[in-house]
Amino acid sequence: MKTILSLGAGRSSAVLISYLLQQAKENGWKILVGDLSVDAARERVGSSPAGEAIRFDVNHEEESIKSIALADVVISLLPAHFHPMVAKYCLALGKHLLTASYVSEEMNALHEDARAKGLLFLNECGLDPGIDHMSAMQVIDKIKQDGGKLTSFESFTGGLIAPETDPGNPWRYKFTWNSRNVVMAGQSTAKYIQEGEYKYIPYQQLFKRITPVNVPGYGEYEGYANRDSLKYIDTYKLTGIKTMLRGTLRNKGFCAAWDIFVQLGCCDDTYLMEGVNTMTHRSFINSFVDGDRRISLEEKLIKSFSLKSDGPEMERLRWSGLFDDELVGLNSGTPAQILEYILNKKWKLKAGDNDFIVMWHRFLYDKGNHQHEIQASLIARGEDVINTAMAKTVGLPLGIAAKLLLQGKIQSRGVVIPVFSEFYTPILQELKTLGVELTESEMN
Repeated sequence: MKTILSLGAGRSSAVLISYLLQQAKENGWKILVGDLSVDAARERVGSSPAGEAIRFDVNHEEESIKSIALADVVISLLPAHFHPMVAKYCLALGKHLLTASYVSEEMNALHEDARAKGLLFLNECGLDPGIDHMSAMQVIDKIKQDGGKLTSFESFTGGLIAPETDPGNPWRYKFTWNSRNVVMAGQSTAKYIQEGEYKYIPYQQLFKRITPVNVPGYGEYEGYANRDSLKYIDTYKLTGIKTMLRGTLRNKGFCAAWDIFVQLGCCDDTYLMEGVNTMTHRSFINSFVDGDRRISLEEKLIKSFSLKSDGPEMERLRWSGLFDDELVGLNSGTPAQILEYILNKKWKLKAGDNDFIVMWHRFLYDKGNHQHEIQASLIARGEDVINTAMAKTVGLPLGIAAKLLLQGKIQSRGVVIPVFSEFYTPILQELKTLGVELTESEMN
């Protein structure tokens, strides 16, 4: 009997585990779900006879080795910094590993050893990174096969909230995935190439230098650059391309308001603040601005950032409760941890909320003596707070890849990402049957 061990029973795991349990039922497989909380793992397994919940602590070596030894394939939805540790266990035990996270240097260093042992360590097989790679490569390969030469590729993806969800929310945003990752996003220099020139955006400028994006049928959005778009020039085999930009999508107005947190220093995670146990939302923000007691916090922000008192940035801060005298509710924390905790009070998905994934690609290419343009977009909508669009688009690619691997339909080995046809063709085909589909349009 083939066994898949799925690690992590958190927010993004529900759809993956449901898919795996269905495949296990059809194929005679077994699914182990491991988490620090056995109760959380049991909740994901439910009453399925094909599943079993186990306790898994990645920092407990003996326990980890014992659990991983039971599996043929391991899927890790643990925080990304644990993946290299899991990978080393998998390497020692001869087990395949799949993750949705970016390939780290530590992970990449295992490539030759994994390949020598005939193991697949597949990474970046979620939404972004994941579906973005696969959907892009499908179009890129098609353009090349048709004799075209890519001159520009831009790609933006965002996990947002559905238009009908929380209509009074001026951010048009809630935490649909790991809230800490949202607060910490982009805290290094973004690198890309634009019209043949290399561009660099330090974190302090990231939310000021945005790209307007129009998604046909869904309206106007704004995008900010991801950390390193340049490394995907080689990955996508686009040597010589003039523009290469990958980024994150948000609703209009988000970036200008979030930039206030960045400029104040609220996203800093390098030191602990004092007096957190008596800190209020208002005093947290006030600790980052001028200390003149004669001027209100609101006036200080308006003056410092050239805002209007009734403008959209102040509206977003007020709605989020940043000017309230409510206690934060923590005993200690860094600025980033405190900001995350405050925002979670209003930004956590609630019953009745639906999330919303928007992905958009633009390809410019030369063919003959003419320039052509293809735009492609993907929209996914969550069903509820458990079966979210984020859980669907992160989990399903991993589940499908695990199924294909156990069926002997994937031959790649070593540390790889799904930019080859043996991954993207079957995974995108099955995603389409599950309601996740990229729509392409040839532009005039």
